[in-house]
Parts: sequence; structure tokens; C-alpha cells
Amino acid sequence: MKLLLNGNINVYYIQTLCMIFFPGEKFGQQETEDPNAPVLRLSLRQTEEGMEAAVDVSYLGKSVSAVRVCPMTPHHDADKTAKLACGAAVIAACGELMGYRPSWGMLTGVRPSKVATDLLQKGLSKTRVKKILSSEYFVIPKKAALATDVAINEQKIIGEPDKKDCSVYVAIPFCPSRCSYCSFVSYTSPKLLSLIPDYLLHLAADLEKTFHKIRELGMRVRTIYIGGGTPTILSADQLRFLLGKIAELTDVQALEEYTLESGRPDTITAEKFAVAREYGVTRVCVNPQSLCDEVLQGIGRLHTAEDFLRAFELARESGIPNINTDLIVGLPGDSFKKFSYTFDKILSLRPENITVHTFCVKKAAEILKQGSHVYSLRGGDAGKCVDYTQLKTQQEGYLPYYMYRQKNTVGNFENVGFALEGTECLYNVYMMEEVHSIFAVGAGAVSKMVNYRPEDGGKPIIERLFYPKYPYEYLKDESTDEKLSTMEEFYRRHQLI
Repeated sequence: MKLLLNGNINVYYIQTLCMIFFPGEKFGQQETEDPNAPVLRLSLRQTEEGMEAAVDVSYLGKSVSAVRVCPMTPHHDADKTAKLACGAAVIAACGELMGYRPSWGMLTGVRPSKVATDLLQKGLSKTRVKKILSSEYFVIPKKAALATDVAINEQKIIGEPDKKDCSVYVAIPFCPSRCSYCSFVSYTSPKLLSLIPDYLLHLAADLEKTFHKIRELGMRVRTIYIGGGTPTILSADQLRFLLGKIAELTDVQALEEYTLESGRPDTITAEKFAVAREYGVTRVCVNPQSLCDEVLQGIGRLHTAEDFLRAFELARESGIPNINTDLIVGLPGDSFKKFSYTFDKILSLRPENITVHTFCVKKAAEILKQGSHVYSLRGGDAGKCVDYTQLKTQQEGYLPYYMYRQKNTVGNFENVGFALEGTECLYNVYMMEEVHSIFAVGAGAVSKMVNYRPEDGGKPIIERLFYPKYPYEYLKDESTDEKLSTMEEFYRRHQLI
């Protein structure tokens, strides 16, 4: 897609807006030379009334123009006003051209509830926040209400963060097979899976250094999250080694939450869950994605719906108190009839958490080999399925407590975590809302250094540190000491310790 911009315009923001209407489009040199590619011209200028954005968008012989002016308001600075003007103009022009109104309006970021949170923290009422989301950001009313509810529930969970709080993320980037939609760094071949024993030894050494530094800094570990990949690809003995090492290094009984992802039912056994329970795990994720075997087969999952039901029963019998199930709306081959059956069955099991994702097309996903038709502007049945989950969870007493969005989701819809009150995944909220630091260890792990409330009263300060993506690179990595020194320097610089 070709963009011609004039003025002080955030190019990335305009690209993400365009991807709502032209999913799958790219913005490199090759694409801009394609005579059939969409073309968008945008100019921005300041007037006496505020910021004025003028857009002209052309595609397949049709062209639409729009001009929008956004006045300065007490709750928006100049940059925000400019962004609103550009967003309003692009939404108007592209929406008319494509005959489509995005349900999230001009909100393109990972955290659609962030705007609601910011407005609530400025003292605006819930009703006023919903009205601003609808009138200024063009979010449809039911999504405005969802974002506001999530923001309120998140703030209840977050409370008043302590500057010495932190969480720990442990990466196990191996899976029994690769789902066709996945682009996570996870490894499935026998050769790569053979790295697991050495990987665990290296990981254990890095965990020792990490927890030692946490104690040295006087930090308090609130949650631990072991994610992947699929951590339960480890054997029971390997899992005992990992969880036993963590138990040596920190008081797991003092944690608010301890999560072990166990998303692939084909990796779950009673013995593994018994080990998890023995070493203090309080939350597991048993993820069917769908309860339609044809859909599961189509996306490369090795388990059946029956395998999931067996695994879920093992989770219940283990005594681990909090079970999450992940579902994906809009999977290839799925329909409202199939999905609503899946969702009703999951509700009947009464898991503490249900996380509903919208199918997202990742750049490195295997499914892209099927062609660009996997992208979907309107999403078919996806919108109906998303609405169904939000209605049914409300009826069954689940609260929406965290939410995020990704690029190139079917129908431009959201991912939402629902929970029975008091069982919300704390790590998800702490990580998504970036309220305290995350010490991350393992291949592909990303640590976040967070100063949530700077002394000058400005926005939170966040810096990141990255481990190598691939396990064989991680096995050669000796950067943990340096990373921990960098984190300590960050805390001292910002007077957090």
C-alpha cells in the first residue's frame, strides 16, 4: 500500500489504521510500486479551530475524500488531537470506500482499554468515558462499554502498585507440533526437542542468578508464569526438576499466583499435574481452541475434543484451584454453530478463567502458504461468535478483566480474558498494564524494567531486555549477569530501591 503523508504525522499509526481496511497489506518499496495497491494521501495542519486532517484514498478505480477537524480539549494534548483528527479522517474515507465500519473505530493499539483507563484516572465518570470512546474514537457502543468495564476491573486488580513488586516469566519454547496459525518461537522437531535436557540446565543456572538478584534488590515476587511453547511437553521428572529448582530459589507459598501453561491436552498427564500441585502451582491453562475435531485437525493440533475433556478432568482432580481454557474465534473451517457448541460445553465445565482469542494471521504462520484469502475484513461469523461469548459469560457470572488486540485479526476483533470474580489471572494484568517489572528468563524471553510512577509525574518509563530467540542460541548465551546488572542500574537510576 502506498502512503503519501504531509505534516507531523505518526506513520506507524496510519499504517495500522490502513491495515484495518486492507488486511494483509504491506508498506515496503515493492508494494508501493504495485499499480493495483491502495493509495492514501493524508495532510495535517493546525487551524484556529484545532487540527485539520484531509484524506484521499484510492483503490480499484474508486476514490473517496474526507476532511476532519478536531478541536483542542482539556483531556487531549496537541499530539493526541492530531492523532484524533488523522484517525477520524482515515476512518471516514476508508470506511466509505470499503463500506465497512470497524467496531473499535480508530483504536489500533494492543491495549484498547488504555484510553478508558487514562480517562477514568482523570476523574471522568464511566458514562462519560463510554461517550468519549464512541463520539471521539468512533468505537461502537458495546465495545466502548467493554473497554470501560475491563479498565475498571483491571484497576481493582492493580490497586496501588509497590515500586518493589515484580513478576518472573520462565520460557519453555517447545511444542509437540506447530499450529498452522502460530508464529511464536516454539520448536517441534525431534532434533530440537533433544535440546530440552541441556536447555533446562542452562535455564536453572539463569534462574539462580535471577532470583539471587531479586533478593539482593529487596524486590517482592508477586507472580510466576511458566509459558511457552508448551511447558507440559516436559516429562514429569523434567517438570519436577524445574519446579523444584524454583521452589529452592523463592518461597512459592508467598506468591499471589503461580501459573503453568499446559495448553496442549496431548501433553497432560495426572503425574505432571500432581508434580505441579506438589510444588505450589495455583493456575494451569488447558486449551482446546475448539471442540470440533475437524477444525483442530485443520490447524495442526494433535489432540481431539475428547482428549481435552480428559485433560480438563485431570486438572480438576489434581486440586489445582484455577483452570483457564483458551478458545479461538474465527478459525478456518469454524462457524457460529460449531463455535457456540464449543463455548456452551466449556461453560458447562465451569473453568475459573476463559480466554477468548480472535484468530490472528501472523507473518511467519504456516497458514499463510494457503494464500492471502486467510485475511478477512468482516470476519464472517467471527463477530457473532465474539458477541455470543460476551453475552454468555455475563449471564454465567464471568467478568471481563483484561483485553488486548493484535494486527490482522479476523474482523479486527479483540482478545478478552473472562474470570469468575476473585480468580483473575494477575500476571496477565500486571504484564499487559506494565505496572511492575518482569524478570524473564529463557529463549525468546523479554524482561521489562518498569518505573510505573516517575518522580516527575510523567508517563511510566519502560525498558526491555531480550534473550536470543532460539534454544540453540540461548544455550550459548552468557548475558544473564549483564542483563541483571542493567536492571539493577535502572532501579537505582529511578530510585526504586
